[in-house]
Amino acid sequence: MQLIHESAGKRLYRDGDRLIKSFDASYSKAGILNEALNQARVEETKLNIPKVLGVEVIDGQWSLIWEYIEGDTLEDLMRKNPEKTDEYLEFFVDLQIRMSKEKVPLLGHLRDKMHAKISASSFPATIRYDLHVRLDGLPRHKKLCHGDFQPSNVIITKDGTPYIIDWSHATQGNGSADAARTYLILKLQKKDELAEKYLRLYCNKTDTAMQYVQRILPIVAASQSVKNRPGEAEFLASWVNVCDWQ
Repeated sequence: MQLIHESAGKRLYRDGDRLIKSFDASYSKAGILNEALNQARVEETKLNIPKVLGVEVIDGQWSLIWEYIEGDTLEDLMRKNPEKTDEYLEFFVDLQIRMSKEKVPLLGHLRDKMHAKISASSFPATIRYDLHVRLDGLPRHKKLCHGDFQPSNVIITKDGTPYIIDWSHATQGNGSADAARTYLILKLQKKDELAEKYLRLYCNKTDTAMQYVQRILPIVAASQSVKNRPGEAEFLASWVNVCDWQ
C-alpha cells in the first residue's frame, strides 16, 4: 500500500485500484460506519461517486475501502491553471446545483444536525436561541447537501468526468445552507476573492438573493465552531456576532 495523504487521525492509502482510508482510535466505530453508510446511500443517485467496496479492520484500525479514482482535484487544477479559475469555478457551481437536485431520503436532516451543533456551541444562551429561531425559519427542503463541498473534494478524471468525494457530512436539507458552508470554507482557507466570486455565481445561477445566504452564515459559523479548530474561533465568532440580534 502507498501512503498518499495523512491528516489528524486519518491516513489514505492507494492499493491498486482501491483507496483505503484508515482511522485511529480517536474516531468512533459508529462514526466510521456512518460515513460508509452515507456514501453507499449517495451512490444510488445519478452522481459520480467512488463506490464503497468494504469496511475492514486493518492492522487494528477501522478502515473504509473505496474505488480509487485517478485524476486531479479541482483545487489542484485551479492552482496549476490560474487563468482558468473562473471556468473551473463555474463548473464547480454547476456541479453543486446538479447535486442539490438529487434526493436521498434515508440521509439525516441538516436542520437536526445544525440544531444539535448550535446547542453544543459555546455562544451565550441568547445568541443560541436566536440562531435556533433563525434556523427554524428556513424553508424545509430535502435537497442533497454535501456538508464539505469544496474544490479539493471534486476529482476530475482524464476524460473530464467529475467525481465528488468525502461524503462523511452528507445530509438532506436546504441547498443554500450547503452553499453558505462552501463560502465559509473558502473564507477560512483565506481564499477571499474566490469565496466572493463563488457566492455571486451561485446566487446568480440559482436566482437566490445573496442576503438570504448571508442570513444563513451565522448558523453555519456557529455549527463549525464546535470543531474547535485552532485559529478558527475568532473568525467564526465574528460571523455569528455580525447579526443584529433583536
